[in-house]
Amino acid sequence: MKLSENAAYLKGLAEGLGMSDADPKDKLILKLLGLVNEMAETIESLEQQCDDLRDYADELDSDLGDVEEYLFCDGDDDDEDDYEDYEDDLYEVTCPSCGEVICFDESCDVEQFVCPKCGEEFDCSEEADCAGDCSACGEDCNG
Repeated sequence: MKLSENAAYLKGLAEGLGMSDADPKDKLILKLLGLVNEMAETIESLEQQCDDLRDYADELDSDLGDVEEYLFCDGDDDDEDDYEDYEDDLYEVTCPSCGEVICFDESCDVEQFVCPKCGEEFDCSEEADCAGDCSACGEDCNG
C-alpha cells in the first residue's frame, strides 16, 4: 500500500470507532491522523519528483556520453564506425603532461590547446611537436 492509502485507512478506522472533536483524546488522534495524511501526500510528491529528476539525469548522462565520445575519441576500435564521416577533419595529439590522446578539429587553437583531462595548456602545432628535431618532420624549424 502507498503511504496515502495507509493514512486513509487509519482515518477510516478512527471514523469507524466514532471518534469526534468533542473528546480531547479523540481530537488529538484525529489531528495526528490529519498530519500523517499530509505527510504521506508530501512524501509521495517528493518521490515522484525524485523519480522524474532521476530519469532526466539519466537522459543527460546519456547525451553527455555521446558528446564526450564525439569530442574526445578514446581510441577504442569498437567506435571507429561512429567517426567515419569525421576522420578527415580530426587530428590526434598526446598530452605531454598526462599522456591522454585527444582528438580535435581545425577550429581548435593549436598554439594554446588545453587538455580536457588534466587542464594543462600546451602547444600542439607541428613546429612544437618536433621540438627542434627536424629529422622527425623533415622540415627546418630553426632556420
